Amino acid sequence: MSTPHIALITGVTGQDGSYLSEFLLDKGYEVHGLIRRSSVDFRERIAHLEGKPHFHLHYADMTDSMSLVKLIGMVRPTEIYNLAAQSHVQVSFDAPEFTADVDAIGVLRILEAVRTNHLEATCRIYQASTSELYGKVEEVPQNEQTPFHPYSPYAVAKLYGYWIVKEYREAYHMFCCSGILFNHESERRGETFVTRKITLAAARIAQGKQDCLYLGNLDSLRDWGYAKDYVECMWLILQHDKPEDFVIATGVQHTVREFATLAFRYAGINLRWEGAGVDEKGIDQATGKVVVAVSPDFYRPTDVVNLLGDPTKAKNELGWNPQSTSFERLVEIMVSHDVRKVAADHVAGVMRTNLAEYLEKGLVK
Repeated sequence: MSTPHIALITGVTGQDGSYLSEFLLDKGYEVHGLIRRSSVDFRERIAHLEGKPHFHLHYADMTDSMSLVKLIGMVRPTEIYNLAAQSHVQVSFDAPEFTADVDAIGVLRILEAVRTNHLEATCRIYQASTSELYGKVEEVPQNEQTPFHPYSPYAVAKLYGYWIVKEYREAYHMFCCSGILFNHESERRGETFVTRKITLAAARIAQGKQDCLYLGNLDSLRDWGYAKDYVECMWLILQHDKPEDFVIATGVQHTVREFATLAFRYAGINLRWEGAGVDEKGIDQATGKVVVAVSPDFYRPTDVVNLLGDPTKAKNELGWNPQSTSFERLVEIMVSHDVRKVAADHVAGVMRTNLAEYLEKGLVK
């Protein structure tokens, strides 16, 4: 009888965690997710999975080693996907200590919890690493041999996570790997991340719910892929015959300006760009209104401007296709979702207002 596939996902409520849960459930896995106890409901991305017989949620915390030891000892996973992180680069400048505790020492806690439960020989571990490791890039494109130059507290914390995984692999012969993920987006991306900020603003502006979108460096270059495609590569890394680290990227690069131009076009607005630097503006060609402007508030103390991944190793050794979803299709998916979301939010808002008025007038009880 074959060993059942039991996966434990940290960061299960996030964009990647929700897609990975769906992917593994479709493959017949027993999926366990780690969530933090909170008075606020933050499970909207996985609400549709709750109640499924092979999907389970458990309370634990990446900053609490004892909770991780207990959880891993109880679940006894065959695969762990460590996706939990304080993953917002700008926030890491404001909360560097918390970022280090979760993104660096949190990785060590997972590895030690596996060892404490004597699962080194039976549990494979995937660590979600990041293209931000390359930071102030030494070469373009970046591959598995490119030197790291982290350029934010987030990147520095993630660099510790990368190296401690490598150390445990070599010191204790554990099957633990890092996937160096380049930017990957989706309609489930958090609304504070620049791509989702752009697609939501484009939808709101097109529907008259917002006047202008403010952005930082429009010249920043990123390698953007679709998160739903990237979770497949995470899984493939743990199915490989030996533990290795892989760049997960599309190998195609675009500026923030290009992303915004395409997003607004899908929302029905054609942009014309004028000016340069902090004075650059995106103008609606049909109305002449400024709908995109640059704000120095969104510039980082140190900014990574030229990320481009080389996915050759993942393509050749894992058989992964980084071009399953094109950049244009990714933006279209996100904008289409947010156009519907803005319209639905407006209808819900009108209904709430009408109900409040009816209650005030005593027309309903």
